[in-house]
Amino acid sequence: MGRRARGRRLQQQAQPEGAEDGAEDGGKRGPTGWEGGYPEIVKENKLFEQYYQELKIVPDGEWDQFMDALREPLPATLRITGYKSHAKEILHCLKNKYFKDLEDLEVDGQKVKVPEPLSWYPEELAWHTNLSRKILRKSPQLEKFHQFLVSETESGYISRQEAVSMIPPLLLHVQPHHKILDMCAAPGSKTTQLIEMLHADMNVPFPEGFVIANDVDNKRCYLLVHQAKRLSSPCIMVVNHDASSIPRLTIDVDGKKEVLFYDRILCDVPCSGDGTIRKNTDVWKKWSTMNSLQLHGLQLRIATRGAEQLTEGGRMVYSTCSLNPIEDEAVIASLLEKSEGALELADVSTELPGLKWMPGVSQWKVMTRDGQWFADWDEVPQGRHTQIRPTMFPLKDQEKLQAMHLERCLRILPHHQNTGGFFVAVLIKKSSMPWNKRHPKVQSKSSEIRGTTQPSPMTTTEGKPCDPSEMESQMVTETVDTEIMCTSENMEHKKDGVCGPPPSKKMKLFGFKEDPFVFIPEDDPLFPPLEKFYALDPSFPKMNLLTRSTEGKRRQLYMVSRQLRNVLLNNSERMKVINTGIKVWCRNNGGEEFDCAFRLAQEGIYTLYPFIKSRIITVSLEDVKVLLTQENPFFRKFSSETFSQVKDLAKGSIVLKYEPDTTNPDALQCPIVLCGWRGKASIRTFVPKNERFHYLRMMGLEVLGEKKKEVLATKESMASSEQPEDEEGAQPTAEEASVPEAGIPDSPACDPAVAEPPRR
Repeated sequence: MGRRARGRRLQQQAQPEGAEDGAEDGGKRGPTGWEGGYPEIVKENKLFEQYYQELKIVPDGEWDQFMDALREPLPATLRITGYKSHAKEILHCLKNKYFKDLEDLEVDGQKVKVPEPLSWYPEELAWHTNLSRKILRKSPQLEKFHQFLVSETESGYISRQEAVSMIPPLLLHVQPHHKILDMCAAPGSKTTQLIEMLHADMNVPFPEGFVIANDVDNKRCYLLVHQAKRLSSPCIMVVNHDASSIPRLTIDVDGKKEVLFYDRILCDVPCSGDGTIRKNTDVWKKWSTMNSLQLHGLQLRIATRGAEQLTEGGRMVYSTCSLNPIEDEAVIASLLEKSEGALELADVSTELPGLKWMPGVSQWKVMTRDGQWFADWDEVPQGRHTQIRPTMFPLKDQEKLQAMHLERCLRILPHHQNTGGFFVAVLIKKSSMPWNKRHPKVQSKSSEIRGTTQPSPMTTTEGKPCDPSEMESQMVTETVDTEIMCTSENMEHKKDGVCGPPPSKKMKLFGFKEDPFVFIPEDDPLFPPLEKFYALDPSFPKMNLLTRSTEGKRRQLYMVSRQLRNVLLNNSERMKVINTGIKVWCRNNGGEEFDCAFRLAQEGIYTLYPFIKSRIITVSLEDVKVLLTQENPFFRKFSSETFSQVKDLAKGSIVLKYEPDTTNPDALQCPIVLCGWRGKASIRTFVPKNERFHYLRMMGLEVLGEKKKEVLATKESMASSEQPEDEEGAQPTAEEASVPEAGIPDSPACDPAVAEPPRR
């Protein structure tokens, strides 16, 4: 036995009676579960308390409540995806089933409070509980509810999002025609809200607006893609840039190149995050004013860049999950000062009735990590000038300061509504920024819509920086804007309809090398079979169809909106696009035998369905249950109405449509559109596993997620004797092939593994 092993044995023998290996205090169960040997985090930080007490960000007499709230775990909150037609059904399911199961339930000695709607969120689409995320995950009594949340989240019908994080998109007032930029978008919960708002009218498959979601971290961009893909929108593009120098884009407007200005910009900047201290308990130990001092310059540069790209009359929301004025009001005040009246703070005090908030502060001081205070820039010694900047202090001119109306900023304190801490400011752009009085425009004749574009050199911006921080921001602006001055030398590498970097730029220092986005020409021989087989409406936008490879057979076909196509074609040389578009068709091996080489993809069916005029089968609710619970059900298992529609159809891909019966209010009251395959004597669906779970739950059925391999193998062998032999053309993915078993209560097996974010 080695020395270390002997030491461990001696330690075990020295443990008090009844102690578990590695567990402190005899392995006693605490209020949050077994200790597990980890030292309990001490939720104290004297410097934190000293700093915020001095700044008086908490009303008199509420300090103890504020600190007590910070020491409590953050309760779980969820948001129902509002633009989906199934939102009301999910709400009905939650209220009448899962929330009722939580009544009179106790977990670890704590009475579970039935979730309640957030009073300030519209249409009861956001709910909060008194349960922490840890208790939700670990408690057997809550397992069924937790599995429901996980599965519905993966399907895109629910988002598990912190309550205060839902505020910024609401204050943007997004309309379906707006062009939106989300500057620091990952992990993507706010981005999904923006997408929902674009699709407020589900009858419009292609809203006029779009969302460009950016993040500086390449890996987090793929997490962002994964989040956005849940909503199946053709109006989202994920890009990878430093937000403080995000390129200025151009678009084609009536044959002329014009600079793209956004109607709405979400500027949720990186921050010290002390407002998240309830869920990120490491903040107690690591908190220091240095975090804010180091981030202030970056936050100001990002906000400035956002303001430059905002259109006149547009709205920008600046937000942080920090309570520190250095990251909040100091950034806003500096931005307002150098905008010289181009920006103003909007009064949003009445826009979210029910939300409790405190007004922004107009006076604050700066503190170093060792507790030294400075009330004015003049007090800062020369040696501190690299850490502390003039823009971190309030304005001395009281008249100017009052005219800024910093009290219009919103401060959310944790103890007021049992949330995290948060800061929000809404800015309206009244005119161009002083250094951008002449909008840069690119005048050139547009080449063919899918052809090569050659922007001419454009007018550079002018600036009059008045302090070092403004000078730094201006240098970044000028550097980025000159990127639009592309030469024809670089553009020669761009083939017709191919959006991607020229050969000299293909090697990326960081991140993956992305496949190009190749738009399919309208006269491509691929289209006639598709148009004939699916009887596509003449209004179908063929020009918006793209693929991700320039060689070989096209395996997947993707669809983007017309506006995003415009952005892609005109900016691929200066923009790193990670992902855009939704999959609408997949190639079948040997698909030509079925008159069409491509089958429909469930991901894009709600976008594509309005243009399909044939091969649509209207099914009953009982038919939907059969389709979702059986692998390849024979025709005889369907209703006579369904059989009469399908019997004369040729083999191949079909659309299965359920229309709700308005005369029967107890039946499912939301339409369902599924992709299927008409075989020789059977029909199958191509629906991902979690979406199957969703539809079955909405129909009142319990489902078992994944059967054990032995059970699955047994079932397959039993079914093989009656399985049709003509499904070679239909090849589902592994996820589409999994069929849940109805009528069995949820179990841990229902918890789907979170897939790695797809690359395209």
